[in-house]
Amino acid sequence: MMDPADLPTPPLRNDLRLSEAAPGSDGEPSWVIQDTVVNRFYRIGWLEFECLLRWEQTPRQICEQVSEQTALRPDPAQVLGLRQFLEQHQLVRPDSAAVNRMQQRSSGNQWLTWRWWLHHYLFFRVPLVRPQRWLQALAGRLDWLFQPLVGWLVVALSLLGIGLVLQQWDTFTHAVVDAFSASGLVSFALALIAAKTLHEMGHALVATRLGLRVAHMGVAFVVLWPMLYTDTGESWKLRSARQRLAIASAGITTELALAGLATLGWALCEPGTLRSALLYLATTSWVLSLALNASPFMRFDGYFILSDLLDFPNLHERSSAQARTFLRRTLLGLPEDWPETFTLRQRRLLIAFAFATWLYRLLLFIGIAIAVYLLFFKALGIFLFAVEIAWFILMPVWRELKHWWGARSQVPGKHRAMIAGGVGLLLLLLALPWHTQVHGDGVARAERQLRVFSPYPAVLREIQPAGAVSAGATLVMLDEPDIIARVRSNEASIRSYQARLSGLLADPSGLAQQAVTQQRLQVEQEQVLAARSEVARLSLTAPFAGQWQDINPDWHSGQWVGSREPLGVLIDPSSWQVDAYVEQDEVHRLQPGAPVRFYSRGQPSPVTGKVLAIGSTRAAQLAHPMLAARFGGPLTTTEGSGELAPSRSLFHVLIQLDAPPATGQESLGDVQIEGSRRSLLGEAFTHVAAVFLRESGF
Repeated sequence: MMDPADLPTPPLRNDLRLSEAAPGSDGEPSWVIQDTVVNRFYRIGWLEFECLLRWEQTPRQICEQVSEQTALRPDPAQVLGLRQFLEQHQLVRPDSAAVNRMQQRSSGNQWLTWRWWLHHYLFFRVPLVRPQRWLQALAGRLDWLFQPLVGWLVVALSLLGIGLVLQQWDTFTHAVVDAFSASGLVSFALALIAAKTLHEMGHALVATRLGLRVAHMGVAFVVLWPMLYTDTGESWKLRSARQRLAIASAGITTELALAGLATLGWALCEPGTLRSALLYLATTSWVLSLALNASPFMRFDGYFILSDLLDFPNLHERSSAQARTFLRRTLLGLPEDWPETFTLRQRRLLIAFAFATWLYRLLLFIGIAIAVYLLFFKALGIFLFAVEIAWFILMPVWRELKHWWGARSQVPGKHRAMIAGGVGLLLLLLALPWHTQVHGDGVARAERQLRVFSPYPAVLREIQPAGAVSAGATLVMLDEPDIIARVRSNEASIRSYQARLSGLLADPSGLAQQAVTQQRLQVEQEQVLAARSEVARLSLTAPFAGQWQDINPDWHSGQWVGSREPLGVLIDPSSWQVDAYVEQDEVHRLQPGAPVRFYSRGQPSPVTGKVLAIGSTRAAQLAHPMLAARFGGPLTTTEGSGELAPSRSLFHVLIQLDAPPATGQESLGDVQIEGSRRSLLGEAFTHVAAVFLRESGF
């Protein structure tokens, strides 16, 4: 069998274009191969360029000529690798067999295969316009936009807008929250379309001004999610990294300018339709520009900006290759060569970047899979969820594990023992029932406490200062002028009736009037007794000894107080309890008498206690407003209701504390309860099985 190094290389396609590119960061010259059919560009180095100059010979002959005529010393394996690259990207002329295979693929029912549907479900593009003609005309008319003075003016106006919004931040945040409605979501979608259209126009105009051709613009669908795109592939023709950076950053720059000007417009506009539109435009542009487009972990603008700043093409692929080799060398002890030669500092940075990229993509793809599951009906949602997880997460991991398995014979015995020991230890830690703590949120309060209210609207006469009080001590003295006036009027009527009754006793003919007067006198006396009873209620006393606190310092004598406004709180500081709330999935692990640690917010030391009672049904309402998220607490509540009903299934747990909190006042905090022991592995299996049974409809 003939050696592949002695077989001639296939000829290159005639429509390819080869142009010189900017030198690399190490000064090595580079070139770009342009595939004019699909408008794709491939950057190659000095060795690949010299090989292409001597192409259509055998790899061995190419190596000999390059070694004789240049300072390079290639081997046939490198030439064969270049040949494989060119064939993989269809840059060589196909032979008859390859032509027949392509014809069969193009003329057959390829769309009936699952691979075709999977590829086009995960990603496909729909070109809409070929904008080169009107882009050139538009670039000439908008030349004033690209002047430095305009840029500085936009920056100044944006900073002014941000400053004005910060001065009315509460109004801005409330407007954003109120915008999340059915009509608001439609408005956000329209703002998103407008912002992204201008974003792509920024890329296209800058590329056109630099003399490049924008082949087409359209919509790309990533997991059926539409995204506008602009074909700026010709930017690889530019030798200047600064010019490529200008094209890559044009979209974010345009969107940030739009966000800044919209923010200023919102701050200056009066409430109305225009202000609402500017709000949607500002928030959409700020969030998407900073949170999505600026991320270097996906192939969005942030990635290309970082690549151009570092002058480091294919950053993701090259950093991932370094990280995979690092794992193989470190974990398995494989004697693999590094894919590229870098300094130790550069290699560490690339490996760290690859790990951050993997983590970011893991979280992002899991989120996309969950979103896809929720957007479709259950059966299709489960299938698409499985496709997302398998394609984006499991398959890359499987390919790497497959490589590890293929190289298992090269793994040193020491590393095998370490790997087996590490896996065994991890499984042991996951399987052992060591985890006991159940976490919750709660409010520590005095077991006996009394909020003091006025029985009805009255005038404040005197209030006890904050501090310790004894049982029976007067806390608040109130007056009600109308009741006092009525008492005085009734007392005057009593005196009048008593005098009249004395006169009737001396008159034998006044027996009939005597009975009537006696009855009226009795009525007046009963009214006086009732009024004095009401007056007695205006003297509020302490039913038990404790601490009198939470008094409004602005109250003064002679001020009217209502019946719904608390005048103060009397607590018994000797005994404290906690109203805690735990998740439904955790409550079965609790039992009365279990030890508890309560951490007040801002206090490093816990207060111990024990569980007194556990609710048998989910809590219908939070016992304390400070627990609700709308008042700054940790628990979310249902919207549109005056009650504080928790949005999640929570159970109330009553806890008795062994000592009062350090603050000595009602306080919000975290609760750690000792529950029954559990295995993390068992809990995970149970949870996954429960979700599967629930979602599959069994």
